[in-house]
Amino acid sequence: MSIRLRMLLSYTAMLVVTIGLFILCGLLMILAITGDISSIKHLYANHYSHKPITAQEENVFLDLKYLAKKQQDQLLDKRKLKLFDEKLKNVPSALVIRKGDSIIYKTNALISIKSADDLPSFEPSNIHVRDTVSYGKYYFSYVKFDFYFDDQEIGSIYVIKKVSPYAALSKNLFPILIGVLIILLIATNGILNYLVTRSIVKPLHSLKLATEKIRDGNLNFKVKARTKDEIGQLSMAYEEMRQRLKESIDLQLKYEENRKELISNISHDLRTPITAIKGYVEGIRDGVADTPEKMDKYLSTIYRRATDMDSLIDDLFLFSKLDLKKIQFNFEAIDIVHYIKYFIDELSWDFEEQDIKVQCKVDVDTNELVIVDREKLKRVLVNIIQNSLKHMKKDEKIIRFSVVERGHNIEIEINDNGDGIDPASLPYIFDRFYRADSARNTVTGGSGLGLAIAKQIISEHGGEIWAASEIGKGTSIFFTLRYAKK
Repeated sequence: MSIRLRMLLSYTAMLVVTIGLFILCGLLMILAITGDISSIKHLYANHYSHKPITAQEENVFLDLKYLAKKQQDQLLDKRKLKLFDEKLKNVPSALVIRKGDSIIYKTNALISIKSADDLPSFEPSNIHVRDTVSYGKYYFSYVKFDFYFDDQEIGSIYVIKKVSPYAALSKNLFPILIGVLIILLIATNGILNYLVTRSIVKPLHSLKLATEKIRDGNLNFKVKARTKDEIGQLSMAYEEMRQRLKESIDLQLKYEENRKELISNISHDLRTPITAIKGYVEGIRDGVADTPEKMDKYLSTIYRRATDMDSLIDDLFLFSKLDLKKIQFNFEAIDIVHYIKYFIDELSWDFEEQDIKVQCKVDVDTNELVIVDREKLKRVLVNIIQNSLKHMKKDEKIIRFSVVERGHNIEIEINDNGDGIDPASLPYIFDRFYRADSARNTVTGGSGLGLAIAKQIISEHGGEIWAASEIGKGTSIFFTLRYAKK
């Protein structure tokens, strides 16, 4: 059963129960008033016939009724009638006597009754002896007795009491009021059912359409929460799920694209040394290396190419483990100034051999401790320096180390005076296998993973790495490390 149908049935049941209870209460009220359950179907006909009157009104009415039956001549005596009228002064009632087509006696207060035509019609059977009547803007209830005078002229006795116009109006309009009430209940039920089901079913229908779009692989849409209730919260949760699913799929597609690019790059970088090795091996087999000098040259080249392949595989393996976060880091607090100076001293022979001048500038207090993994940070420094050396073609080669404080971090800069990097290529130098040379020549050597590995390691340290460069003047690589005590 659908939610719409269930809500319609629930509102219908509410309406039926409400109307049923309303009718039951009305019947009980009528029964309480009349005291006779059989009189309910004749309520409007006999309500006033059962309505009690005061003792004074009852006594006056019975006395006049007796005179109408036994001593009709006294009904023509106005002095006698005034005595009866005096008895009604203490109650809000008045006396009217009709004979024929004229009123022979009327209490002075009844100014709204002007002629016999204003009085209820003659009824010799006296079935409807009690009822209400309106005169202009006034409403009256009355008890009457119709009879014939001795001269066979019609006569009537009325004891009339002024009543609330609202009560009389309610009596006359009671069926209409009941009908209007039932119509209002039905209309209210319908409107509420429409509004509530619309506020529930419409968002659910939108979520259904969104689910179908996701099922078909379309995530380029937005689920809007139109309210802040439970349905709105569900819509917001659904939109958050869609966004995360889209991000996950986009990331998966990016990984797939990167995987394809990685395979292509690995194939290219491995094919070059393998081709060279095969060529030199075939030269040896064919006797091209027919002298000890040529044989030594061929074997040296084969060894160098194999070493390049081994280095590429090591870099690729390390990058993959870093990318998958499957490599263990051993963090500790170290003196960063002492660490960098020790690193420079460790590579001093290599720098001297390549005629490279090394400078170190420190703008922090000594014994500053930072959180690092010694071996991984050394790999970062080596990769950055190797990348600088590949592009340093000047006679005077300079590498500068700088250590400065940046808020809660230590910032380390490694600057060279090499050829510099094209501004268009600068944002991509930390991408794996990226080389500024579009032809991807390997004259300078390297795997294309050095700076990408450095970026992964610095990210694991909670720092950032970036570059600044100027063509012909050199390149600076910056990275940050966290203080141990800040």
